[in-house]
Amino acid sequence: MQSPLFGCTEAQTQDRYALQNSQMLRVALTGHDDVLARKGAMVAYQGLIEFDAEYRTRGQQYDQMYTGEGLDLMRCSGQGTVFLANLAQHVHVVDVDHHGLTVDGSYVLALDSTLHWDAVAVDSQYGIAGAGAYNLNISGQGKVALMTSGKPLMLDVTPDRYVYADADAVVAWSSSLRVQMQAQTHSSGLWRRRGSTGEGWELNFMGQGYALVQPSELLPPQGAEIGQGLMAQYGLGQHGAHGQNQGNIWSN
Repeated sequence: MQSPLFGCTEAQTQDRYALQNSQMLRVALTGHDDVLARKGAMVAYQGLIEFDAEYRTRGQQYDQMYTGEGLDLMRCSGQGTVFLANLAQHVHVVDVDHHGLTVDGSYVLALDSTLHWDAVAVDSQYGIAGAGAYNLNISGQGKVALMTSGKPLMLDVTPDRYVYADADAVVAWSSSLRVQMQAQTHSSGLWRRRGSTGEGWELNFMGQGYALVQPSELLPPQGAEIGQGLMAQYGLGQHGAHGQNQGNIWSN
């Protein structure tokens, strides 16, 4: 049997985290360095790997119940290689240092078990789409794998250069940044798109750091229905959160 598919062999690298391709993550385990991955994200593995539900502290359980932000994870342990992916989203590996990383939990694919996370409030009194009122602050030393819908843009934020981004397109940013939520244009209807521009809420980043923006203003694809209209936008119907694809969504 012959096919160009035989060129898609396993990436040969000694790195713990490596991209098998732009939409699949390869993680090497050596027996003492577990990785926490999004539930159901394993697509293949080699060696002696075990998968267990990850315990969440009482504080983390409360945060997710109260804010809607949290991480439902599985612990991958053992010796071998595990391949992770989610609905062909693009994967990016980020080093988390003492500055920390603030991220929408829907875009986390995997992270080192040494990292810690808490729900934090964004400077907004409105629970709107995209970055919303709460996000996750990931702290410690280690790596986290993020997902985006398409190839993203990394924006450099400096004290003399403020950055603005659509709240629906923002994936993550440096925790050291100051963030404000605002509407660029004005309209009498708070919950509808601002005026006739088609633009909604935006985040204003100030300080020193980075902001990651994806080329999409839609919810992650696990919350989308094939089709058009309001039901498709919010992931309702037979392909939505309470439909046939329940196993592919972040949380039920």
